[in-house]
Amino acid sequence: MSQPNSGFPSTQSQSLWNDRNLLVIFSVTLIAIQGVASLTPAFPKMAQSLNISPSDIGLLITFFTLPGVVLSPILGIMADRYGRKKILIPSLVLYGIAGTACFFWHQLHLLLIFRFFQGVGAAAIGALNITLIGDLYAGRDRATAMGYNASVLSIGTAAYPIIGGAMASIGWYYPFLLPLLALPVAIFVLIHLKNPEPKSTGKLSTYLLSTWKSVANKAVLGVFTVSVGTFILLYGVFLVYFPLLMDQLFHAPPFVIGLVISTASISTAITAMQLGWLTAKFSERSMIKMAFLFYALTLILMLFMQNIWAMLLPTIIFGIAQGLNMPSLQTLLTTLAPMDQRAAILSLNGMVLRIGQTLGPFLMGLVYTVWQMNGVFIAGIALSIAMIGVVSLTIAPRILAPPPTE
Repeated sequence: MSQPNSGFPSTQSQSLWNDRNLLVIFSVTLIAIQGVASLTPAFPKMAQSLNISPSDIGLLITFFTLPGVVLSPILGIMADRYGRKKILIPSLVLYGIAGTACFFWHQLHLLLIFRFFQGVGAAAIGALNITLIGDLYAGRDRATAMGYNASVLSIGTAAYPIIGGAMASIGWYYPFLLPLLALPVAIFVLIHLKNPEPKSTGKLSTYLLSTWKSVANKAVLGVFTVSVGTFILLYGVFLVYFPLLMDQLFHAPPFVIGLVISTASISTAITAMQLGWLTAKFSERSMIKMAFLFYALTLILMLFMQNIWAMLLPTIIFGIAQGLNMPSLQTLLTTLAPMDQRAAILSLNGMVLRIGQTLGPFLMGLVYTVWQMNGVFIAGIALSIAMIGVVSLTIAPRILAPPPTE
């Protein structure tokens, strides 16, 4: 049985669901994914009511995500230097106040200002929830907790558009009430989260040098590379061109396309919940390689399915791949990162994921202009195989945690 970091008591994997610390982290995770998923169903009514173009309505996403690109590493460094709670609680409060302000102000320029500040609050939240799992758990417990967290994330990703759509049916601005939930979560974190905090008393220059050395580790760079590849597949192939493929082949209506795609979240959640059990049998390295084999199989099957409902099979397999891949990558990264550098390294990984989100549609768009739809899926298959090679070359079969830095 693995012992968690900093002398905190270990928890049996089967009882992790009852661990109050993990329940707090789940609540933070649900806030981290709320800012986009709950809002997009309101966009058509919002554009109509505000009399703005679809390109302008997209600015509500851009202004929300932009602060994270710049601020995530800075906030990660601050969380390593001053403590997780001292960054997380103000971030949740800012997120909640700025997000809810959008409910009351119905001019685009004001909405963009509030969304920007909401994005400042969100910048630290998505990295610190994973950082806290790394701080609190080790070994199989860590893998199990990562899997459970990925399941919660998948369920939230599937549920928020439904909730946001229902609220938008009352009024386009009603989904902006959801950020209010961040305020009780902040209180929940303050009162109930009992986490070890890093002890960084050295010079900032020493800390930055040590963090740079950790980031330059071959395995860490490998995880970053694979994370980019994963999000190119997710955002470049699955979320953009798979719906277009279903429309092209079967003229499927948007509701049916959405229903097919949503099954991936369900299979991701189910798979990720088994990660602790799987970790006892396979290394994270093996599960990541297996995931990319499943990605490749998925993309092959998508090109040969004969009806829209047959597309459920590759979609479910894609979800299984996500359930194996993402929590395994997170577990590896938290294991590779010393505790007093973990928030910074996880925040850098958040930047890496955003790079993948940005590159995916752009690169696959270039492929599409030259080789059309089949070329996109063949490129995705080639990328999946390449990522297996990256994993084999950069990540050892078993990763040992580094010693604490001085």
